[in-house]
Amino acid sequence: MIDILNVGLGFILVWVLINSFFMPRLVKRPMEQNDQEQELVSILIPMRNEENNVAPLIHSLARLTYQNVEFIFLNDQSTDDTLLRLKEMIHTLPNASVIEGKELPAKWVGKVHACHQLSRHANGHYFFFLDADITLQPHTIEALLQQVRPKHLGLVSGFPKFPVKGTAWLCQLLVPMQHVIIYLHLPLFLANYTRMPMASAAHGSFLFFSRTCYEAIGGHKAIYNSLTEDIQLMRNSKKAGFTTRLVNNTGVASCVMYDTNGEVWAGFSKNSFPGIGRSYILGGCLLLFYLVAFVAPFFFALYGLLTFHLQFILPYVLTVLMMVWINAQAKQRLVLSLLVPFSALSLMSLLLYSMLLSKRAGYTWKGRVYK
Repeated sequence: MIDILNVGLGFILVWVLINSFFMPRLVKRPMEQNDQEQELVSILIPMRNEENNVAPLIHSLARLTYQNVEFIFLNDQSTDDTLLRLKEMIHTLPNASVIEGKELPAKWVGKVHACHQLSRHANGHYFFFLDADITLQPHTIEALLQQVRPKHLGLVSGFPKFPVKGTAWLCQLLVPMQHVIIYLHLPLFLANYTRMPMASAAHGSFLFFSRTCYEAIGGHKAIYNSLTEDIQLMRNSKKAGFTTRLVNNTGVASCVMYDTNGEVWAGFSKNSFPGIGRSYILGGCLLLFYLVAFVAPFFFALYGLLTFHLQFILPYVLTVLMMVWINAQAKQRLVLSLLVPFSALSLMSLLLYSMLLSKRAGYTWKGRVYK
């Protein structure tokens, strides 16, 4: 049995290594003459109870070097001082405005409705949807346009760097697993070089559309009740015939998603089961896979250390090596690779909880409940 596990994990490690080469890295190259034209980019940011993120966000946006931009913020009926902070600081950005979000219609998801409202005020040739907790490098838009223009891409997205320093131990365990899911489960060649809708992933904190693509797919209005709106937007873009890219944007964007264990648990439970299409069969298969591939090797390693059977340590070594490679691509702390069995257990628990919520209470996020 241990030999079969070692061979299987060896194949998985090779798969992850090969798969990672089909995700282009978002970097800024020297500008060519035909890249000099500065089309208007609309930077669109929904904000609900984000008072602590206003200052770092605006400081980050103020450093962008691309000149032809407009900044539109939507205050999504915040109950804290988000609006006040925005009004205090918005003067530091050129061509910036704040709009008040309207009441959430029945059956709409809050963020989707906020982004839909933002799009109706946007004037740009490109729509760049961001989350309030993201930080961009100054050359981000230039790097995006150098991807988009030559290939006429309709949508570019990426999973940012996720700093996890702090006391929220669930952040340490679960946040890095977002990149694991991409590099391990998503065939990136199919995702990036075919228009196969099922081979799609995106991150809602970083969505860069051509206006033509966004309008052709009906924008956020077409997926008004989706809890996984980013994936649905990517799929819709492919279905409409647009070329898309999932890029490694960890060099230009970072995102501190959660501050507390409660936020981590609520945020991931909202997305994990809906993210696999609410399929109980797929959920069961994933639970079994993570148990065998990531949890069991830790206990085999303990047995191997106690009995001096070193071949029992190899499965754990292979899983750690896989995590080291993924964390290196994601610019994550490599030491977290050693925690892979505990990360897998946390992810399994979260998926089980998300499956239960789907049947019972529904998902709660920022004071709103979604079924």
